Amino acid sequence: MSPIFDHTLLKLIQVAISLFAGVLFLQSGFDKVFDFGGNKSYIQSVFAKTFLSGVSSILFVVILILEVSAGILSFLGGVYYFVEGQADFAILGLELAALSILCLFTGQRIAKDYAGAASLVSYFLLMVFGIYLFSLHG
Repeated sequence: MSPIFDHTLLKLIQVAISLFAGVLFLQSGFDKVFDFGGNKSYIQSVFAKTFLSGVSSILFVVILILEVSAGILSFLGGVYYFVEGQADFAILGLELAALSILCLFTGQRIAKDYAGAASLVSYFLLMVFGIYLFSLHG
């Protein structure tokens, strides 16, 4: 059977998680791009009283790059996997998404935004579950 017609339930869930991650991180990343100054100022204020205050601008750019990369790879990787059956880009996108969330979680814990950090747990678990599901791909 051609890969374009191989739409098993597992594959549909894998694609759905990839597309979800793509939308999540493209929106978040592009928000940072289009309101760079405002987001950067906010991050600087959040970390002003932490040991990260001197590098918060650099960390903001790193998160921006991670998020946009995760979004592009997850979204396009999910589409590519759906059409061609090749999962490498989707997996890489989910790995970058999990790394992005881990970085955001760490930052929020350092800034003592415990509620914000807790809100990321479900996203992190979804990304890790997505990576696991792709490991089932033969």
